[in-house]
Amino acid sequence: MSNQTPNNGPVPIEPNPSVQPDASGRPGCAASQAPGGWQEQKAQAGAAARASAPVHPHAAAAMAGAPSAAAVAAKPLSSKKGNAPLLVTVLLLVLLIVAGVGSCVSGSAANSSSISLGDRVAVITLDGTIQYDGSACSPEGFKMLLDEAANDPSIKAVVLRVNSGGGTATAGEEMTEYLKDFEKPVVVSTAAINASAAYEISSQADYIFAAQSSEVGSIGTIIELMDYSDLMGMLGINIDTISSAESKDSSYGIRELSDEEREHYQQMVDEINQMFIANVAEGRGVSERKVANEWANGLTWTGITAQKMGLVDEIGTLEDACDKAAELAGCGDSYETTELYFATSGIENLLGSL
Repeated sequence: MSNQTPNNGPVPIEPNPSVQPDASGRPGCAASQAPGGWQEQKAQAGAAARASAPVHPHAAAAMAGAPSAAAVAAKPLSSKKGNAPLLVTVLLLVLLIVAGVGSCVSGSAANSSSISLGDRVAVITLDGTIQYDGSACSPEGFKMLLDEAANDPSIKAVVLRVNSGGGTATAGEEMTEYLKDFEKPVVVSTAAINASAAYEISSQADYIFAAQSSEVGSIGTIIELMDYSDLMGMLGINIDTISSAESKDSSYGIRELSDEEREHYQQMVDEINQMFIANVAEGRGVSERKVANEWANGLTWTGITAQKMGLVDEIGTLEDACDKAAELAGCGDSYETTELYFATSGIENLLGSL
């Protein structure tokens, strides 16, 4: 069913303004018409035609509130005008997005102009879980930022601002190796927490700062394997497993581990943890025995205790860490700081502003 009201009457034809009808109603010379002339006759004829035209019952109700023909004809034009601001807005958003997509790594001087004439200390922030997500807390992202600092001759040292409780052992191992290979001085500034894989990475720095209340340490390795078999039994869930080996489903949580499987996973944990201990011992310049017996109990300590134990070197702030990095690089007090980070896209900036 159409939403348009049917028009069964005659359609009025607009006269050509340059050729007007004569007194008999036929087109004639361009003579002016007195009031009540052919225009009035035309209007009366149209009204009579509409009055005599049959009207559908449903259309009759709609006609009562229907707009005039002139109003209906004006709507499409008004709609086109109303679309203009929308089109302009869309174009501006597209330009914003395109302009926001820059290079993957971007430097922004925090206390100086974008063009630096002096020595700089770069700050790289590790905030979040150490994992494979492409951020600064991932091996790929971390290496890109380190390469940016290494290839910039004005950057003389790096400060790692760490606020992480650790994460994936393999990601931490890779990031540790990248920091070992970095040739410029590195100083760590600990925020709220610097633990597990994050501390493994930090241990490779030349100097470590922490706040008095920072959590530091948690040297250890863990594998979590859940057993949901009792819960699934209560819910009446049965699982048929078809596998190529008996232990293929050992980590799926659908049954208890066998003694052999438990021993296997424990061996994995021990091997990974030994690598963790070796990296920390090398980075902090202590024996593996000391790390294993005194530090690697899986717990964290406050910054105060961590300093006494040797996990950190000094209690201090981010500014203290920057000063120390400049000192190690031979910059003295004359240096600037710059932050190395991954530039967000235009759409991320837009969503972040909402």
